[in-house]
Amino acid sequence: MNEVVTIGDVLITFNPRSKGPMKFVNTFERKIGGAELNFAIGCARLGLKTGWISRLGNDEFGQYALNVIRGEGIDTSQVKLVDGFATSLYFKEVLEDGSGRSFYYRTNSPTDTLTEETIDENYIRNTKVLHITGVFLAVNKEKNIPLILKALQIAKKNKVLISFDPNIRLRLWKRDEVQSALLQILPYVDILLTSIEEAEILFGTINTKEIIKKSTQLGVTYIAIKQGDAGSIGYFHGELIDAPPVKAKLVVDTVGAGDGFDAGFIYGILNNWSLERTLLFANTIGSIVVGVIGDNEGLPYFDDVLIRMGEKEFIDR
Repeated sequence: MNEVVTIGDVLITFNPRSKGPMKFVNTFERKIGGAELNFAIGCARLGLKTGWISRLGNDEFGQYALNVIRGEGIDTSQVKLVDGFATSLYFKEVLEDGSGRSFYYRTNSPTDTLTEETIDENYIRNTKVLHITGVFLAVNKEKNIPLILKALQIAKKNKVLISFDPNIRLRLWKRDEVQSALLQILPYVDILLTSIEEAEILFGTINTKEIIKKSTQLGVTYIAIKQGDAGSIGYFHGELIDAPPVKAKLVVDTVGAGDGFDAGFIYGILNNWSLERTLLFANTIGSIVVGVIGDNEGLPYFDDVLIRMGEKEFIDR
């Protein structure tokens, strides 16, 4: 039985070997990425039994990605290689301050073959948490929204916790489309993992108390508001905590920090930790991730997080 299952895309990621505008970068390093996959890798490295539902092109890139994902210990029994579709790609741009942009090539994605009919109800039933993000919803709205709604209905019927990161990319859809789609999703959600900017798009406010009020009215139980280098805010059953940031030793690439935070927050919930400890753990993971270039290369193992928190001594072997 898995503890966490997620549904989403994977992309072959080309990381620049130097910083600056992409048009001036000549060499790239091949990796894999994608919001849902980053989350799955983050969970697996923390020691959670993790499953991933997806489709890959039956090509060299798809086979490479599948091997890497299996190597992370993620269950890939619901991942298929499909003929006639090229595995999606994206190229990253990393500027001197660690910020940057992403350039996607995901038309006719293999995940277009992932349909409502291909969802295995038993696979979702036999997990503790189903995690979804707004990225997968936005990539192919007409198909993926009904697909995710079916998965949510299965999860809710079987008392599986539903975790949701809006992960809003306004390059993929308009604000009114986001509100319309994601407000269909939120009534199913138990755990909302959002930024303040995303919450403003969803609820029309940046006031924390209003965000919590509107979320809980929809049935959300756990709320985490990610604030980057300002820390995070958490809410659970009347308890509201403003968790201070964990200072990063170095910031070179912010991609994947939010996915790492999500994995840490879910870990805390599954282990019945206090809200305060859960936020500290998740914030610590975010501070580690930004110190490494790559979508998921910086996602830490459990002991790495404890060492950064000062709860475990580093042993140099």
